[in-house]
Amino acid sequence: MKSIGLCIAVAASLVCGHAEARVTALVGATVIDVSKHGSAGHDIANAVVLLDGKTISAVGAKGQVPIPAGAEIVDLSGKFIIPGLVDGFCGMQNQAEANAELYEGVTTIVGSGDDRRGTLYFAADPSPHVYPADGAGTTDDWDLLRSDPAWRDRLADGDAQHELTPQETDAQLAETARRGTRVIWVGHNITPDNAKALIATSRRLHLVTYGEFIATPYRIGIEAGVSSLLHMTRIELGLASPDAIAKAAADPDGPAARAAYKSVDKIDPADPAVARYGDLLAAHNTAIMPTFSLFYAVLPGHRNLWREPAAALLDPKAIGITTDPATGELYYPNPKLRPILEAIATHSWAIDKVLIAHHAPVLAASGATWQGSLPGISMHTELEMLVRAGLSPREALAAATGNYAEQFGWTELGAIEPGRRADLVVLEQDPTKDVVNADRIAAVYLAGAKLDRAALLKRAPN
Repeated sequence: MKSIGLCIAVAASLVCGHAEARVTALVGATVIDVSKHGSAGHDIANAVVLLDGKTISAVGAKGQVPIPAGAEIVDLSGKFIIPGLVDGFCGMQNQAEANAELYEGVTTIVGSGDDRRGTLYFAADPSPHVYPADGAGTTDDWDLLRSDPAWRDRLADGDAQHELTPQETDAQLAETARRGTRVIWVGHNITPDNAKALIATSRRLHLVTYGEFIATPYRIGIEAGVSSLLHMTRIELGLASPDAIAKAAADPDGPAARAAYKSVDKIDPADPAVARYGDLLAAHNTAIMPTFSLFYAVLPGHRNLWREPAAALLDPKAIGITTDPATGELYYPNPKLRPILEAIATHSWAIDKVLIAHHAPVLAASGATWQGSLPGISMHTELEMLVRAGLSPREALAAATGNYAEQFGWTELGAIEPGRRADLVVLEQDPTKDVVNADRIAAVYLAGAKLDRAALLKRAPN
């Protein structure tokens, strides 16, 4: 597989303006500050934002930023500008899904290919910037290196996954990093010593790590410096008893692991142990990525996402465990599963609210295309859910933008500052007053080019 660069080409038919690089001056909007996890709030009213090719060259109040002669001036008076949204964990299977992401202002994704989200699609044009995620340290039929004859047999998982040797893992990390991988998933069957070594090596290679542990106790992964923990209902396994964790570690894919998850379902969110867990995450600056969108359809207050304009691009058959396009309700193969899943989601939701209240850093991600989560569209439900979980609208926006720069060192994105990539979303109304306004989009700029959003809604062949 060829390496994926940071900037993806944009099809000329979907870009407004001239093909050659020129300075564009966005004038009159309010630039929203999402720095310091959304705690700063130094917005710039009546701003000038200069886009020079693919990057931002200057930002400031009108009258303080000289506009170069010959610049294209775009009047955005009364509007608001935020950085392009980042979906920190999702699949993207085709051009239609890429279009849906861009239409909804998602300009960067951490893309995963797996048995729930299908094969990650790298050929989209136009496309959000794709930061590939890959597993490591274990056999995996979905590994990005499986296309390489030198790795194909070594990574085939057969009937069950097994760990690679430390030497194999180091070689795997070096090779997948060389090909452009940005995130390493540290999965269920990685044991503690290997997890610690994998996290340390990833850090040296400037790779971000996502932990979804079972064989490694969560405390060990957190203390080893894992960058982020993935998924509500998974993160809470860190609250299981030492005995349950030990049994699950010896049986990460079997009944013992399921029993450990069930034991967590009995923990009272008011138990001081939950608050201590949040304190542990905050002390180690370990981010949580709840992917609330995966449970959006089973939590109260959900709506039918298939009524959104971008949903017309999507094939319901490509969404694993989809919702009914007519009603927005999740399909339940067995009706008896509904109260069980709702109870699990409601309990996990309550636990995560406590973790967030104890200032665990938060990152927004949709988990699409699984369990009713739709590309692009569900990033906005994620923002809504984060606010319902206790974040302010500005803090929720930061979770989908600036926090990725601050937590992961991805300083090419996440802020409207000189030198950053010119990925911008122009909004009709103030998103800091109501995060729903983040979906009232007037324009999307991808690497400095204004996208034709109407053209994005036309289904493209794959």
